[in-house]
Amino acid sequence: MNALQGKVVIVTGASSGIGQAMARCLAQEGAAVVAGARRRAELDALVAEIAAAGGHAVALAGDVREEAYAQALVQLAQARFGGLDAAINNAGSLGALGPLPALAVDEWQATLHTNLTSAFLGAKHQILALLARGGGALLFTSSFVGHSVGMPGMAAYAASKAGMVGLAQSLAAEFGPQGIRVNALLPGGTDTGAGRTFADTPEKLDFVRGLHALRRIADPLQIARAAVFLVSDAASFVTGSAMLVDGGVSICRS
Repeated sequence: MNALQGKVVIVTGASSGIGQAMARCLAQEGAAVVAGARRRAELDALVAEIAAAGGHAVALAGDVREEAYAQALVQLAQARFGGLDAAINNAGSLGALGPLPALAVDEWQATLHTNLTSAFLGAKHQILALLARGGGALLFTSSFVGHSVGMPGMAAYAASKAGMVGLAQSLAAEFGPQGIRVNALLPGGTDTGAGRTFADTPEKLDFVRGLHALRRIADPLQIARAAVFLVSDAASFVTGSAMLVDGGVSICRS
């Protein structure tokens, strides 16, 4: 039997990159997927692809920074599939990069709002639906940046992603007795549009690869498989963790 057969899972940031790979993997493992992102055309194409492969998915376009959207995704899961068993709050942005003294307050706030506040808004409504189901799993896509590695020029991004780890740990302690597991997933360098924005030349890409013990970056599918594990019953005793799926970047010193 597939690892998520009969489960209903929300995944945000599903129109591309890691989120899109997560949605595909979730569907392949039997989950009914509620896919969220801003770009409607990409979401519609993803839903059609999952349906063509025999899976079940529905999409809702919107802005994760808005509480009404977080609530609407949960309501869609309940209306179309009868409830919610897990949610992956994956949407995010690199935000403004550069030296901290040059960072404007609105740039700082925009990055935290997109990455951290959106995770709070998602969890706020997802938890209620999980409790109604008798428990479930929450997952936040964080980063090794701000957790095990400091990167110059990424203060806002690092702070927002580190905040997600703290959020996951607090929620894990608060709702564990009620059957909800909460974890953070910390990918390393991954071949996505956002990653290519950061490593936008062959020289920069070689540098990023060299940071990893494996001397390569991840395919989004490799990160997605780790996410499937964390929201599945295979991880039934895993909560409050910051799980590194980083190709060894956190331990590499050569």
